[in-house]
Amino acid sequence: MGPVAVNDNSARAKPCPICGKPSEAHWQPFCSKRCADVDLNRWLSGRYAIPAHDDDPDNGAADADPSDDEPRRPPEG
Repeated sequence: MGPVAVNDNSARAKPCPICGKPSEAHWQPFCSKRCADVDLNRWLSGRYAIPAHDDDPDNGAADADPSDDEPRRPPEG
C-alpha cells in the first residue's frame, strides 16, 4: 500500500474569494499573494464593513439624559 496524503483538500478546495480561481494551500483561502493583498487592502480601506443599525427606536431615548440640556450650577454650601 502506498503513502496516503494527509489533509489533501485539492478535491474539496473552495475557489479564491477574490478571483474565483482554485485556491492554493500556501495562500489559503486565496490563489496567490496578489489576491491576498487585494483582500488586505479592502480591509484596511474600510471597504469591508458590517452595517450597523438600531433595531430598537426607543433605545436612544432611554440613554439620553434630559438634564444635559439644563445649565450646571455649582453646589451650594
